[in-house]
This record gives sequence, structure tokens and C-alpha cells, in this order.
Amino acid sequence: MSAAVPVARWSDRLELGEGIRWVDGRIVLTDILTGRLLSAPPGDDRTDGPLDVLTELPVPLGAVAPVAGRPGDWIAAAGTGICLLAADGTAEWLARPEDAASTATRMNDGTADPFGRFWAGSMTYDAADGAGSLYRVDRDGTVTRVLDGITVPNGPAFSADGTALFLADSARALIRRYPVEPATGELGAPSVFAAPPSGSPDGMTVDTEGGLWTAIWGEGVVHHYRADGTLDQVVPLPATQPAGVCLGGGDGRTLYVTSARIGLTRPGPLDGAVFAVRVDVPGPPTASYRPEHGS
Repeated sequence: MSAAVPVARWSDRLELGEGIRWVDGRIVLTDILTGRLLSAPPGDDRTDGPLDVLTELPVPLGAVAPVAGRPGDWIAAAGTGICLLAADGTAEWLARPEDAASTATRMNDGTADPFGRFWAGSMTYDAADGAGSLYRVDRDGTVTRVLDGITVPNGPAFSADGTALFLADSARALIRRYPVEPATGELGAPSVFAAPPSGSPDGMTVDTEGGLWTAIWGEGVVHHYRADGTLDQVVPLPATQPAGVCLGGGDGRTLYVTSARIGLTRPGPLDGAVFAVRVDVPGPPTASYRPEHGS
């Protein structure tokens, strides 16, 4: 597999850019700690203009997924829980399970699976060991904690058929693979899919051949793993903290990568930028949250 040189897109430099997705012919992403949901206009090829602000919440915004049948609506991992975001920015909270956490906790990355459920992780602000969780939102809106004991959950990402979940425990530098029961979303016993030799695996996305892309926080690279977990490509970036990845573009073969400036004492000119790089294998379409009772 080959890849071109990454190009910085748009003029924004994000504090903590993550949760990037290709939705309706455009990228959508979050700047977590500012609570902003951002996008580029469909077909936008600018390299010097800003991203558009779709909405801004008064709480951190980890990630979103589109809601099927409701154009402009999102399900979001935000603040201490999960909410539905209307096109006008109004939030309807499904649950705030981390309100009662003993240490200040926020939601982090999340994604929809091919069966219409939404999954999102939580972490403490100080990344306390084992204090994070993974939540599943079923199509009826029920929010269930399905995993705990994670420090910084990232990804998550699903195989194209939805029968495997990839979840990074970033602080422990591991990517685990969980079997998924399609009918219920129950998780089976995990196995270690990959353990990068340095840095922390962060956001992830799959391609149509079963490969997995992941941003490696702290190392300024993106890794590609084959379906068997073999590392077969390393793409260098001119940013120290790559954070989120997705496959998109007209043919699904553009890899978009977010990055972050947070915590850097002397950020470089491209730290916090969004990058685009052409790759050989496309990604599957972005999954939507599909509520049982549509609009």
C-alpha cells in the first residue's frame, strides 16, 4: 500500500481536534474542549479558509454520529453523557452517566455501528488509571455501560460488517478487538489486535479490506494495520499529536487526520491542523444512529 504526502487543509488550528467523520460529502469533526462541532462545505478543496462552526456547546464535545432520517441532527458524546443535537443546536439528553463520577469526567470519542447503535467512551480529565468506561446507546435510546477499567478509551471503530469492535486504551498503548453479537451488541472476550511500539493509539477507522488506520498521539504518525494486526504502513505528519482519522472524499480514498495543540509548550505551525492524504483502499460509508422511532 502506498500513500501520498499529507497536506494541511483549512486554516484552523484546533486545541483538541477529534471525532472526524465523512458525512454527506463533507468532513465533520469536533474541537473537544471548546465544545465546537465543525465542518467543511461539501466539495470544499480550500487549503487556506476556515472550517464552519455548526454548533457550539457549553460542555466538551467528544464525537458525533448522524441521526438517520433527520438531516442536520446528531447523536453526541458530550459533557458527562449522551445527547441528541438538533439542527438548531438544541440538546436532548438521553443520559448523563458520568455526573456521579468521583473524579471530574468527560465523554471522549464515539461512533455509530453498522446496526444503528452509538458507542462512546469516557475518561477523567487527569486520565486517572482505569477510571474510563465505554457506553452503548441502543436504538431505543437506552444507555448502558458495557466496559469499565479503561483509562483513555479511543476509537472506537467497527469492522464493515459490525461483528468486531476495535477499541484503543490509549494510556496503555493497546488496541483491543472485541467480538460483537449483532442482534444485541453484547461484547465477547477481547484480544490484543495491536500494540504500537511507541506513542499512544488514538482515533481509528477501518477500510474495506479489513485494515485499520489509527492516529499515534505523541509520535507525529498515522499507522495502518492489516486485518491480521500486522503494521504495514507508517505515514509521518508535520504535527506531534495526531488524534482522529476517517476515510472519505468522493471515492473514499482520502484519509483525513485531525491533530491537537493542547499540552504543547511550543506548538509548531501545523500542530492542531487537519490533514488529508490519498491512500489506496477506501473506507466504508459512515454509519448513522438509527433510533427505533424515527422522525
